[in-house]
Amino acid sequence: MGRMRIAITGSSGLIGTALVRSLQADGHEVVRLVRRPARARGEVSWDPVRQTVDAAGLAGCAGVVHLAGAGVGDHRWTAAYKKEIRDSRVLGTAAIAEAVASLDTPPRVLVSGSAIGIYGDTGDRLADENAPPGHGFLADVCQQWEEAAVAAAEAGVRTVYARTGLVVSRHGGAWGKLFPLFRAGLGGRMGSGRQYWSFIALQDHVAALRHLLEDTSLSGPVNLTAPHPVTNRQVTEVMGRVLHRPALLPVPAPVLRAALGEMASDVLGSQRVVPRRLLDSGFSFACPDVESAVRAALADTR
Repeated sequence: MGRMRIAITGSSGLIGTALVRSLQADGHEVVRLVRRPARARGEVSWDPVRQTVDAAGLAGCAGVVHLAGAGVGDHRWTAAYKKEIRDSRVLGTAAIAEAVASLDTPPRVLVSGSAIGIYGDTGDRLADENAPPGHGFLADVCQQWEEAAVAAAEAGVRTVYARTGLVVSRHGGAWGKLFPLFRAGLGGRMGSGRQYWSFIALQDHVAALRHLLEDTSLSGPVNLTAPHPVTNRQVTEVMGRVLHRPALLPVPAPVLRAALGEMASDVLGSQRVVPRRLLDSGFSFACPDVESAVRAALADTR
């Protein structure tokens, strides 16, 4: 990939920060979309709620990576916060897609964030990109999230939906909350422990996003998960072994439901998702198994 100008929303988040660092290290120009007046070179103002984007700032971009959205695990799912989760994704994506479509020379590709939550609870069944949408709040949000990018696709922009799994990092995200618990000896399986977790190392996630920018054969949904999903019980064993801490304190399902409310259904649910299209396109994982992903996260000192 030659030197390119790439626009990114959510550039200050866990994944966005790592992606910006990776692109800039290879000499690419990064344009950050910020939710305030642009103050520095390389910033473009946008407001996902009001659906406004300074589209002129996207001129000359070869690609746009749209990662912004309210954190799913940041707060208890009250009615107000569920609306924020939905609106931040659906309205923001529609604004970006329409801005991209409005340009005389639009970017070649829009990589729009999505999540494996679209499949709902898959139980023991393997789900690739051909699996149908599931049921529940997150599945509904993900469907609307992807549909909101229609303006870009209709304008002829190659549009990819990056369906992300659990990102393994100690610096943020859901997995970032596990590391301190296990370090303190408080880690343990959740519920039965038989539910599948589809994960991806942060470095593989960044590499996969760059692969989606470059590989012109890819459009539509692409699962960003490691090739070997594991059960929560297996995650617990690996975390305990790698961190040299006992993992003997299971968290019963009723306790999780009391603590997390509706969100507990997703913690206890099973998603056995595989990255069929990513593998078929020739992508190679640096951390294909959960132990290598956890060890890579520990080695990431930033």
